[in-house]
Amino acid sequence: MLTSGVAIGSISGAYGQQTAKPPVVGFLVAGTQASHGAWVAAFVERLAKVGWTDGRNVKIEYRWGAGDVRQITEFAAEFVRLKVDVIVTSAYGVVAAKQATSSIPIVFAAYGDAVANGIVASLARPGGNVTGLSIQPGELSSKRLELMRDIIPNVRRFAAMVNTNYSGVTQEVIGIRAAAARLNVEANILEIQTADDIDAAMATLTGETDALYVYSEPLTNANKAKIIKVATAARIPTIFGFREFVDAGGLISYGANFIDLFARAAEFTDKILRGATPADMPIQQV
Repeated sequence: MLTSGVAIGSISGAYGQQTAKPPVVGFLVAGTQASHGAWVAAFVERLAKVGWTDGRNVKIEYRWGAGDVRQITEFAAEFVRLKVDVIVTSAYGVVAAKQATSSIPIVFAAYGDAVANGIVASLARPGGNVTGLSIQPGELSSKRLELMRDIIPNVRRFAAMVNTNYSGVTQEVIGIRAAAARLNVEANILEIQTADDIDAAMATLTGETDALYVYSEPLTNANKAKIIKVATAARIPTIFGFREFVDAGGLISYGANFIDLFARAAEFTDKILRGATPADMPIQQV
């Protein structure tokens, strides 16, 4: 208790010299409360453990993007107008935040290849205002398809639902096609951008595919109940990137522990609020 009290006092003192108001963290959530709420709660809990309590010595402003690229972009611009001290986000929110500001520190809780997508200069030295945790999507897509073949040995063709609004989709599709060719299975890429596109894509699957691979990102996560309901009714096995899809009734998932990722993002945020700069904070690979 003594150590915690000293830490909080030191933080309050440091910010008291600069402003009478506590620092503001803008949390640009790419999904919904249903899809991302537990992850956000993990961030808040860890942030409190390292000395920052919402409503006491820090203020957290939440914006829920629900997988809507336009809405996420508008929220990023709003945070810049509010002059928040740090923006925390994931997925497309990283792109939107980076486009909105080159000065406000940005922490991403989960993102693909930040180097290939031009978000940072390198993993070891990001060099700008962005840092966080990478989920290495290319490697994961190959492993997911290998698991699919192991569990469904008679699969000959599968559909892959991918959101073309997401900046990492090109690498994901390359990984999917490469893995499909290696496993000698046919890959049908279903491109989506909105929730309505999901309905249209799912309507084409019955009798046309042996399995459904869903590129798991905020849009598909926000609509996972619908995807799983239709696939289950059509008796189509499913594979996803988040455990939460399996908790909701999907068959297989393989990927990072997003509860842990969002909690670790709080540690990046803590360091920035204490004076560290993203340019010098290496990106962590899961």
